[in-house]
Amino acid sequence: MADREAEIVARIAAGVAGLAADRWNGLAGSDDPFSGHAFLALLEESGSVGEGSGWTPLPVMVEREGRVTAAAPAYLKSHSQGEYVFDHGWADAWERAGGNYYPKLQVAIPFTPCVGPRLLGGDKNALLAALETVTVQNSLSSAHITFLTAEESKAAETRGWLRRDGLQFHWFNRGYAGFDDFLAVLSSRKRKAIRKERAAAVEGLEIVTLRGGEIERTHWDAMWSFYQHTGARKWGRPYLTRAFFDEVGAAMGNSALMFLALGEGRPIAGALNFIGRDTLYGRYWGAAEDRPFLHFELSYYRAIDWVIEHGLKTIQAGAQGEHKLARGYEPVVTPSVHFLPDPGFHRAVEDFLVREREAVRLEFEWARAALPYRSDSSS
Repeated sequence: MADREAEIVARIAAGVAGLAADRWNGLAGSDDPFSGHAFLALLEESGSVGEGSGWTPLPVMVEREGRVTAAAPAYLKSHSQGEYVFDHGWADAWERAGGNYYPKLQVAIPFTPCVGPRLLGGDKNALLAALETVTVQNSLSSAHITFLTAEESKAAETRGWLRRDGLQFHWFNRGYAGFDDFLAVLSSRKRKAIRKERAAAVEGLEIVTLRGGEIERTHWDAMWSFYQHTGARKWGRPYLTRAFFDEVGAAMGNSALMFLALGEGRPIAGALNFIGRDTLYGRYWGAAEDRPFLHFELSYYRAIDWVIEHGLKTIQAGAQGEHKLARGYEPVVTPSVHFLPDPGFHRAVEDFLVREREAVRLEFEWARAALPYRSDSSS
C-alpha cells in the first residue's frame, strides 16, 4: 500500500443489522433502496443470509481519524449462488490447479442483480485497498464486486482489478406523456403486438396497484407463494425466506410497489418492485395460474405505465431476458470487477475476459439492432 493507504483503518463488522442505521445510510445515500440499512439488515434478520446460507455478512468499513468514511456490503461466500455473475468455471479451474476457490469475498446486494453503488461513501480508493488487504491477509482466492456503477468500476480497474461485462435490458423514459406516447415510437407491427398482448393478459382479471401501506398481509402471503413457486422452478430452492416477506413491507415502507392480478377477487399473479430516486426496480414475479402474456403485463407494461405517470427515468427489470427487447427494454452493459491476488490466476482470467467482453459487445450490437423502435425515433 502507499503511505496514505497505510494510514487507514479497515474494520470488519459481524453484519449490517448491528450497525447504526443513520451512519450506514449517510454513506449509502437514498438513490438505491437496496444498499440502505433497512434492506441489508432485513436479509440478515430474516435468515436469508447468514448461517446455513453460504452468505456470511462481513461488511468492510474504512476509518480515518476515528470516523467511518466508506463501507462495502461484503460477504464471505462458500458458493457462487445468488450472484447472477457466473464464476463457476473459474472455481473449477482454480481447484483443478490445487487451490481453494471458496471461501471468497463478495461485495454485492444478495440475490439482487440491480446496478447501484457498492463502494459506499467518498473514500472509494481506500475501501478498495481495504478489500484487497482483507483478501490477501486471509488467504482468500479472490474478491468480487458485482453490479457496481461505472464510476466504481473505473476506480477498481485503475488499481488492477479485472472488469467483466454482462448484459441486461433496461427501459428508459424519454419524456413520454403516457403509454400510448411510448407505443408511438415503436414500429407499427410491434405496436399492434403489444396492444394485443395487453388486452389478452387482462381478460377476465382485475389488476391492482398497491404501494407501501396499501400492501396488506394477505397480499404479502400471496407474493410469497408466487415467489416460492418461481424460485423452486428456476433455482431449486428460493433464496429469500418467508420471514423476509413477513417483514419487507414494514422495512421498506413506501418504496415497495406491487402489481397484483385478481381472478374473482383472488390473487393469481403478482410482481413486486422497489422504487429508487429515479429508477423502478422490478424484482420478483410469480403466478398460481398460467395466463398468456400476464408476465409481460405485470412485470413490464405496468412498470412502464407507473414510471411514466410518476416521472421516473428508468426501469431495471433484473437479469437476462432477451424477450424484453420486443417490449422496448434496451441492452445495457453491466460491469463487475474482480481481484485475484495470484498472478497466474489473474492472467488466465484476464485472457478469458478479453474474449468474453468481445462476445458481449457483439451481443449488445445484435440487441440494439433488434429493438422495436422506429428508425426515426430518438431511442
